[in-house]
Amino acid sequence: MIVIILKYVVPIEQIDAHRPAHLAWLKQALADGRLLVAGRQVPLTGGMIIARGDGAEVEEWAATDPFAIHGLAEYQFIEVAPSVIAPGLEAVGG
Repeated sequence: MIVIILKYVVPIEQIDAHRPAHLAWLKQALADGRLLVAGRQVPLTGGMIIARGDGAEVEEWAATDPFAIHGLAEYQFIEVAPSVIAPGLEAVGG
């Protein structure tokens, strides 16, 4: 799995203008089985996504995010191999 850390590089008003398209992109990824978890950072300086796949394919997918297309955020990709998983979350590890 890949953890993606988004850092907003524009004023929040620009983020908010593109948020509906970003959320639609996330919902499609959830339906496709790519997305495991997504959410905003607190305070609101960016976001976090956990996605299935290898580094190259997740980076290619992330490039289709409306936030990426419009240059609104920087992306950091961290590959993780879960070894300890809470009961009920077994699907995250596989």
